Amino acid sequence: MNKIIRLVIVVDAVCWFAFLTRAETEGTAIECLKAATFLAPIDSSAHRKYAPDREVDALHLALDVTPDFKLRTVEGKAIIRFKPIARPVEELKLDAVDLEVHSVTATEKIQTYQVTDEKVIVTFAEPIPPDKEAEVTIAYHAEPKQGLYFRTPEMGYQEGDTHLFTQGEEIEARHWYPCFDSPNEKFTSEITCRVSEGMTVLSNGRLVSEEKDPVTGLVSVHRSQDKPHANYLITLVAGFFKKIEDKHNNIPLAFYTPPSEINEAASSFRDTKDIMAFFEQEIGVPYPWPKYDQVCVNDFVAGGMENTSCTTLTDNTLFTDATENIRDSEGLVSHEMAHQWFGDLVTCKDWSDIWLNEGFATYYESLYHGHKNGRDAMLYELYQRARQITGMTNDTNAIVRRTYDSPGEMFGYLAYPKGGWVLHMLRSQLGEELYRRCIRTYLERHRYGNVVTEDLRAVIEELSGRSHDQFFDQWVYHAHHPELEVNYNWEEKTRLAKVSIRQAQKLGDNVSLFNFPLTVRFKGKFGTTDRPVQVKEKEEDFYFPLESAPETVRLDPDYTLLARITFNPPNAMLHAQLSDANDAVGRLLAVEQLSAKKDKETVARLKERLNQDPFYGVRVEASRALRSIHTDEALEALLASTRQSDARVRRQVVDDVGGFYRDTAYAAARQTLEGEKNPDILSEAIRGIGGYEKPEVHEALLQFLNSESYRNELVDAAIGAMRLQDDPAYLAPLLDVLSKREAGFTSRGFAQALRTLAYLARNEEKKDDVREFLMGYLNHKKRNIHLAAINALGALGDPKAIAVLEKFVTAAKESPERTAAERAVADLRAGRKPVDDFKNLRDEVLDLQKQNRELRKELDDLKKQAEIAERKPAEGKSKKKPANKK
Repeated sequence: MNKIIRLVIVVDAVCWFAFLTRAETEGTAIECLKAATFLAPIDSSAHRKYAPDREVDALHLALDVTPDFKLRTVEGKAIIRFKPIARPVEELKLDAVDLEVHSVTATEKIQTYQVTDEKVIVTFAEPIPPDKEAEVTIAYHAEPKQGLYFRTPEMGYQEGDTHLFTQGEEIEARHWYPCFDSPNEKFTSEITCRVSEGMTVLSNGRLVSEEKDPVTGLVSVHRSQDKPHANYLITLVAGFFKKIEDKHNNIPLAFYTPPSEINEAASSFRDTKDIMAFFEQEIGVPYPWPKYDQVCVNDFVAGGMENTSCTTLTDNTLFTDATENIRDSEGLVSHEMAHQWFGDLVTCKDWSDIWLNEGFATYYESLYHGHKNGRDAMLYELYQRARQITGMTNDTNAIVRRTYDSPGEMFGYLAYPKGGWVLHMLRSQLGEELYRRCIRTYLERHRYGNVVTEDLRAVIEELSGRSHDQFFDQWVYHAHHPELEVNYNWEEKTRLAKVSIRQAQKLGDNVSLFNFPLTVRFKGKFGTTDRPVQVKEKEEDFYFPLESAPETVRLDPDYTLLARITFNPPNAMLHAQLSDANDAVGRLLAVEQLSAKKDKETVARLKERLNQDPFYGVRVEASRALRSIHTDEALEALLASTRQSDARVRRQVVDDVGGFYRDTAYAAARQTLEGEKNPDILSEAIRGIGGYEKPEVHEALLQFLNSESYRNELVDAAIGAMRLQDDPAYLAPLLDVLSKREAGFTSRGFAQALRTLAYLARNEEKKDDVREFLMGYLNHKKRNIHLAAINALGALGDPKAIAVLEKFVTAAKESPERTAAERAVADLRAGRKPVDDFKNLRDEVLDLQKQNRELRKELDDLKKQAEIAERKPAEGKSKKKPANKK
């Protein structure tokens, strides 16, 4: 029994390791973690989610709030106007989590009200008849743990940057005011917020008034949203901000940051006006709100949030000009602005259809990227997203599904990149003009309302005259994507090109064969010819008469199909494809395939692409391919290509050179450190020297540990390199910097530094200083630092921390604090060091694989012995050869 269990553990560990290695960046790590949930088996019908019933029609919400920045609390009053829809209503149920309700009054007589942990329930003395309007007023006090977030000096944020912000999506608004917290309820709203003089108050809609109360000294700011929108789109941002302004036609545009970061605002804001103009032209519907504000806040809980007419952004999007063209806010700004149409003007009815919000925003982000930077740039973005999607080989979840535990599970690669790809395929098949007509009609027909996928399909069928049942069924309501295995042969006698296509995806209840159009492009002495085919069978052969053998064969040359295509043409074809100046995607695919080859000719051709290709994306991928090939010749090619004028390519080359352990690679990294000015590229070089145990590396890392850079980028890189060094000699200087320069770190950077500190000290006999330092951050007001301290104590391996950590085990059920503390205590009690990096995890997996092989050998030996025993004749009996054998 034990051996069988051990074998299962091996399989699980290997799968998990393979899963983790795909997460090369923080962004992809997040998506991978989401994918772990999405790849789970489909749940039973008991867990299926649907939009809630609407017993009443919510008409208007008026909020009046006074925040206390010192106590981080809110005194509020919510007035909700509504009317019953079909039947008399005797009871009104509002979402409200942990609100302290002072009073409830109404225009109708109230019999009683009750407050639970999650609801405010108002019972009327007499049922309210359908279509009769009524109002309920609730006065309350909130100390929100979600939904509304304070950023104050007492919490460790910069003096003079005090502010608060809210976040409604998915269902956080209920933590700071009572509401109908579901996307299928839309209403108008207004907010009055009372703050200290000098503070800015931002919210949805237009500014109505701004008045100072002579008694309290507070300034009352009143803003009104006079068009209906969903509850999760209501926003409040208040505090000290500075702004820059612009205008698109008659739409005021403003961009706000905390005062300390206003110098970087212009670079992030610069595309806003052009994005709005492009979207109005592309979508065909004017921007639907009276103004558009964007506000950067400290430690935002997401990248951005598309609140109606007032988007909240992470301050991580801010950057300096020193990064050249590596960083920009174009993608984030365009994504959130696209939501003003897709998500705000029309809103998914429930979270099962969230792709109608996120897929559209993702695709229109790509469309703007192509508008600004050229079609190749847009296709490269689609190429990168397709690799992410098709890398999910075991995915059995559809884009639209009812089986999820919490709404957050729906916000992953299916809703975002795959949803965007579905729209790209629709646009490609319909044609650009018809597609635009369909989208414009869809928006105009459902403006200020809710939509489901069938609403989109109905419009497309109406205007195209073609059935789209099959398209939506296979791409939206069923899972996965085509996995095509393609073979090509040229038959000289008949002058026929034979292309064999096999759909190799694993079929199941939710994964079927796909039916789709596919273009095959042949290039040769005869010129270029495109041949359309319809793929629908498990295996099919297609024959194409040509004048002569083609020089290249391209499947889906215009990049309009989401599929994983395995096609291995001969080297001559790949080389020709690599040189086709008119086919950037073809060159990208050729580079991808050549990365698996190690011959010198391949290296030479990749080096040529790295230095001469007209599109930066091909140069970036050529650099990555040379790193993957990992021969001495590949390194030489990279070292000869470090002087790239495009900073994006230069950074990639520096990163890929850092992937080699050679004296020449080390020398190149040191040269970069001495001559490079771009902080993003310097950071790559700093991390690159982390793998070398040399005295001068120690000296360089200490130098960068004490350097100055925007958002502490170089210090963060040095700490990352110290972790790679795994040398406790860094403990004292790191502890000193963390003690004296905490204010210079971002929250994320400081949290990672705490984890590195514990990692470096984990094998030390004396851990008291590090333990005491980490314990000092257990109650930090910045949540990610607070959680990092808990995790770091678990990684430190000091049992003396158990007693303190156990206090967090009693925290609220299912809280991040409790989960982190339970894990840390379990690790410490087990007397083992937690696996906290890929290297250690890989070592454990390799050890388990070795045990697995040994177990299999034992089982094979036992099996052979059993077989011999079965064949061995009984004693005293003669052996006879079977009659039918010689």
